[in-house]
Amino acid sequence: METGYTYVIGMDMGTTNIKAIALRSDGTVCAEAALPSTHYNPGPAMQEQDAEEWWDHVCVILKAVAEQLGAEEVNKIRGICISSHTVSMLPVTEDGIPLRRALTVQDARSYAEMDEIVEKIGYDRFVQIVGGQPALAFLPWKILWFKRHEPELYAKTRWYLQASSFINYRLTGVMVSDLDQALRTQCMDRDSMEWSGEIGKAAGVDFAKVLPPVKLSEEVIGQVTAQAAKATGLKEGIPVLAGCSDALAAMAAIGLSRLGECGESSGTTSLVFAGSTVKSPSDVPVVTRPCPIESIPWIFDAPIQASGSAINWFIDMMAAGEKEEAKSRGISIYSYLNELALEAEPGSDGLFFFPYLQGERAPLWNHYASGMFIGMRLDMTRAQLARSVFEGTAYALRHVIETVREEGAQVDCLRICGGGARSRSWNRIKASVLNLPVYVLNPTSGDVPVGDALLAATTVGMFSSLEEGVSKSIKVDEIIQPDPEWVKVYDTLYPYYLKMYRDLDQDLKRLDETLLKMKEEARH
Repeated sequence: METGYTYVIGMDMGTTNIKAIALRSDGTVCAEAALPSTHYNPGPAMQEQDAEEWWDHVCVILKAVAEQLGAEEVNKIRGICISSHTVSMLPVTEDGIPLRRALTVQDARSYAEMDEIVEKIGYDRFVQIVGGQPALAFLPWKILWFKRHEPELYAKTRWYLQASSFINYRLTGVMVSDLDQALRTQCMDRDSMEWSGEIGKAAGVDFAKVLPPVKLSEEVIGQVTAQAAKATGLKEGIPVLAGCSDALAAMAAIGLSRLGECGESSGTTSLVFAGSTVKSPSDVPVVTRPCPIESIPWIFDAPIQASGSAINWFIDMMAAGEKEEAKSRGISIYSYLNELALEAEPGSDGLFFFPYLQGERAPLWNHYASGMFIGMRLDMTRAQLARSVFEGTAYALRHVIETVREEGAQVDCLRICGGGARSRSWNRIKASVLNLPVYVLNPTSGDVPVGDALLAATTVGMFSSLEEGVSKSIKVDEIIQPDPEWVKVYDTLYPYYLKMYRDLDQDLKRLDETLLKMKEEARH
């Protein structure tokens, strides 16, 4: 049945799932669909995804959204915005045909290339150029690894794309990069806003020739082509925005609207946001970026490498009995872990979990940090193990928030969305570890694709401003206050969490180097 509403589509190409929603002009999410992405692990520290699978899934998802809307309402879609995980390396031909599977943000094979590029430029100079610390997630060393190890495919490469840029090309036939993701690749000069010739020279690559032209995230780059319309069930001619990283979309989805609000998009990884009135120096562990929200001049956004994935690792590797118990009771393993964790006292009787299962990004920025349990004894219980995993990820979140506070961030509450927001026990622990009220967002309004949709709705005029869209679309389900007794425990134990890692940091680095040397010797 035809209505007077208009619509926009927001889509996020996440590391785990691809999801799209249709947002109606009254702020309601009225259609959604998602599919999981396949991960390939061809070797140690390697993670890849298939771009053709991305496109196949996008087509299925968009067809499902169109079908839910109905034929008449599909005609009223006014715009599309797509975000994606950053940073990937997808080499394509002139015609946008993938030459290999994409190296994802969690691919860590290019450690030797990273060290080489940073050494050539100098660590301090590199940080000055890109406004952040080098880490294996980023693009320069991934391209250099590709050049060295797959020279035939490298020679055929015309462009290197992020996931959203690839899907935008399939939708519009226009090859661009959005400014938000370009700044996150560590291939762009933070001051000139151009691809860095200095870093490109160190990598032996002319970035200006192989990285696409850059457009603002909110800029319309083209329209859905007839071919793409047939494949997706959409109508030809719908405007498509340049898009952004999942970080920027998550910030909009969380509904940050004033200084003092901190946000966490809690999924496989976590993205943490905090506003500031001042621009940070370029050499601190987390740097500010310009913020599209008028009342927040600068925003810190900090990625934590393993949050939800640490919970899933514990379930997969150490919770076989819990899975059986949950199954016998007819509840999910996540619900069971929420109950189990609260059987242990806060602090887990001195058991610490360090969630550095894939190294760590903010605020450590190193690939050699390791996941650890410290403080285990024969009388440890399963409940204490479970609770320590929740607590360790919350300590990692506190480490980020304390770091950005030192650089001027204002934080007096935490707004949380994503899959992790559905764990009430985890949220209670976070509230008490941080000693902040936690605002739990409604799952239909705090999801990353909602942020994409809000950006699209603002650009095409469905909402007069981002703030109007946030006020209509973002709902808070619950506010969880810190438990005063838990706060005392966590304030006492958190310094040990920091000191134990710091005391082990250089040993972990040397161990990583030793293991790498041993593996190289074994290959020869």
